[in-house]
Amino acid sequence: MENPFIFLLILYHLFISSGAVPTTPQQWFSQLASAGNGVIKLNADTFDILTSPKRTWEFDPSFQAVAKAWSNVSPKTRDEHFFATLDFEDGSSVFQKTSGIDPAPLAEFLSDHTPVAIPYKAPIDWRRYTTITLEVLAAAVLLRFLFPIINNRWTWAAGVVITCLAMTSGYMFSRIKNVPFNAPNGNWIALGHQNQFGQEVQAVAFLYGTLAFSLLALMLVVPYQSPPQYQRFQVYFWTVVIMIVYSVLISVYRVKNRAYPFKLFH
Repeated sequence: MENPFIFLLILYHLFISSGAVPTTPQQWFSQLASAGNGVIKLNADTFDILTSPKRTWEFDPSFQAVAKAWSNVSPKTRDEHFFATLDFEDGSSVFQKTSGIDPAPLAEFLSDHTPVAIPYKAPIDWRRYTTITLEVLAAAVLLRFLFPIINNRWTWAAGVVITCLAMTSGYMFSRIKNVPFNAPNGNWIALGHQNQFGQEVQAVAFLYGTLAFSLLALMLVVPYQSPPQYQRFQVYFWTVVIMIVYSVLISVYRVKNRAYPFKLFH
């Protein structure tokens, strides 16, 4: 290991020029802690000096916040305990000796081993409050634009219809039974009334929804269409859609129940 006192010799010349000349390692670290706002910046060599078995001071790695709080203690008491940081690039061989913890629990823990309690107060988390404020403002703006949609009766009607379609198609059954999405061979229709796949729920819900939409189109849309030729075309179109989709629905049911004798188209 390189001579660790080279670091102290360099600092000696610096302190000579400033008029303050410490005579012991403890005084060196005291002035270094004061210059670093309560934190001593270490490398591998100064780490060994600071943690020397012959030291007359205490040492613990810490966060900036706790060290800054400890710097407010009177010098007589403060110089009996030092806080320091070690960058990996400055001392990789001893980096694993230190580990970081939250400032508040650390300050409480270290207060049991220091002459006086560390006067640590958690700083205001401005980033957290700023994030909350922005989220509230964004929610208010979004609600301003979504309120007409939420307050519309057709929105709630659509939500109720979609929920009914999902439930009548077997969604709750598949959730309770925790059924797979489809069979290992890719088949999405399970045989029998007591079995069902997740994909089958989606297919049956789509068929039910298409039938319901076609019937509503015949009742609510077609009567107001013009000219008569276009109205007649829509009557034929939606009637054919209902017949085809209903035939597919019956076919799905026949797959589940092979004994079912009826079908729409032969």
